[in-house]
Amino acid sequence: MKIDLGKNELIHFVGVGGIGMSGLALIMNGLGYKVQGSDIANNRNIGRLKEKKIRIFLDHKKENIKKTTVLVISSAIKKNNPELIEAVKKNLPVYTRGDMLGHIVSFMRNVVITGSHGKTTTTSLVSSIFTAANLDPTIINGGVLNSIGNSAKLGKSNWCVTESDESDGSFLKIPFTYSIATNLDSEHLDFYKNINNLKKCFLKFIEKIPSVGKGFICYDDQNLKKVLKKSANKNFYTYGKNKKSNFQIMNIKQTSNFSSFDIKVNIPSKKKIIKGIKLPMIGLHNILNAAAAVSLAFTIGLPEKNIKVGLYNFKGVQRRFSHLFNHNNIGFYDDYAHHPTEIRSVLNGVRKVYKNKEIVCIFQPHRISRVINLKKEFSKCFKMADTVLLCPIYTANEKLRLNFTYNSFAKLIIKNSNVKLVQVDDELQLQRFIKQNAFGEKIYIGMGAGSISNWMKNLKNIF
Repeated sequence: MKIDLGKNELIHFVGVGGIGMSGLALIMNGLGYKVQGSDIANNRNIGRLKEKKIRIFLDHKKENIKKTTVLVISSAIKKNNPELIEAVKKNLPVYTRGDMLGHIVSFMRNVVITGSHGKTTTTSLVSSIFTAANLDPTIINGGVLNSIGNSAKLGKSNWCVTESDESDGSFLKIPFTYSIATNLDSEHLDFYKNINNLKKCFLKFIEKIPSVGKGFICYDDQNLKKVLKKSANKNFYTYGKNKKSNFQIMNIKQTSNFSSFDIKVNIPSKKKIIKGIKLPMIGLHNILNAAAAVSLAFTIGLPEKNIKVGLYNFKGVQRRFSHLFNHNNIGFYDDYAHHPTEIRSVLNGVRKVYKNKEIVCIFQPHRISRVINLKKEFSKCFKMADTVLLCPIYTANEKLRLNFTYNSFAKLIIKNSNVKLVQVDDELQLQRFIKQNAFGEKIYIGMGAGSISNWMKNLKNIF
């Protein structure tokens, strides 16, 4: 779908407060397009838009789009949205975020990163390496990079590093020269209905790899391995710990502050070992993300020195095991993990380097549908924690009902993860528990995609 936009158009973003929508709005504003947007509540993403003098409406009304010529909607927008209804009535062109993003990046040499988990961090790592190599890429990410204080940045070069959302199939709409697929997991089944449909979409993504580019696929992921076997397009390299990988991870070492590893390169044009790669992050999942970035950077010919510097100086992404504060011998961290695989990966990484500390996971489930679909998987993913504080489900406006009691869900976690568990009903109860138990050698990790991040930040005020 070709989108023809003139610079005199007024582009209105419905649901502009989302991280993806706000980032796209920032990029289009930087490119010279006139943009505005609306959402139901203020947040930090909207704050960053206001800093750029972008007009924001904190409601959804048809009057907001009086002068609008093009409408962009997020995947969260319902058909009964008054702005969408008015746009259809006025016969305005209406595009999804994926459509508009595909148009914008089509003018650039684009690197697209997708996957069920790790795509935000991987996008950030690639961006850090590119920046170290003075490529000055445009960045469109699903999280806030600490190095730029934003989720998006308009670069001066023709390179664009883009996180592509697989949740609604829109990752298939974005053209790319190079691509990374980090993994494939049972996620967003409310959209895909089953994992086989999800696999079919990833197969389409892999088969889109152009002859003038290259794909990079995690060979440690069993679902992706199965998809690769079905692909007629073989224009890709693999990475992972697997010995058959084109970029094999070796000699992993981890401390509380850094991970280090080597990568054995085995591609037709080159065979060597990149030694002494250091990353200021912990966990095998982050080492895999870094290996994806290294594989891409090495293949396009970036100097080994720049690759290492880009990773070593990586400033991180907000809400990816982000350190908030310390109280005595207790560390408080914030993480976006909201899927069993993500939770397990983070806890495994923390346990690897903090062997003697009590690990307390403060978990706020995100979406009723996810808890229903992955109930069993959730019950098994906390094994590396000592205690779980189970918060109420953040519904994200889902109107579904659990087909089991929340108390039975809690008991299943206790049984299958062998942990202590405390149910907390709200933020105030969480604060009381933390204050009463603020002693000893502990790490508190807030996990979830809802309001838990603010709950964790507010804990500092109780001491």
